[in-house]
Amino acid sequence: MDIFLLCVFLPLVTVAWGQYSDYYYGPYNYGDNDEWVNVYRQGFNFQCPHGQVIVAVRSVFSKKEGSDRLWNYACMPASQSLGEPTECWWEEINRAGTEWYQTCSNNGLVAGFQSQYFPSVLDREWQFYCCRYSRRCPYSCWLTTEHPGHYGEDMDMMMYTYDYYIRGATTTFSAVHRDRQWKFIVCRMTDYDCPFQNV
Repeated sequence: MDIFLLCVFLPLVTVAWGQYSDYYYGPYNYGDNDEWVNVYRQGFNFQCPHGQVIVAVRSVFSKKEGSDRLWNYACMPASQSLGEPTECWWEEINRAGTEWYQTCSNNGLVAGFQSQYFPSVLDREWQFYCCRYSRRCPYSCWLTTEHPGHYGEDMDMMMYTYDYYIRGATTTFSAVHRDRQWKFIVCRMTDYDCPFQNV
């Protein structure tokens, strides 16, 4: 009798777990052959395919290459509950050599990065490529820990939990190390349209 009940309820529990609990993304594909999206001291423009968002950021630092970094990104499709993106755009430029904080306007999610290297300050300026999904709103937002953990270290930031999305970042810049540490702004998104927009 107990085995019979186990056989009946185990599939139901498994289905419920998959529908209602957070689950983890699988291994990330950083594009073709895990190549970098840039070369040292050069600009780049990276955009996820339509309907996908950034879920992982990888980078390595080189002091001898102008205190610059190589970058790579992984994308995953946004949850089906969000639907298709209704609008995408480039945010304002975050200047090189300064600290900054930025989220995607209009409740957007980060779907790409654009960057240009400036040898005069040994740093990069940045822009987020953002996409809005109907009128969905962010909630339960938080900041990740610092990536990398220390200036000059390799960086490997991954979103492990499904249905959390990167909405922006805050960065600090070290004039000594000529490197940045990033904290990514991560949020959940409502499953319904909201009557308001963020500023």
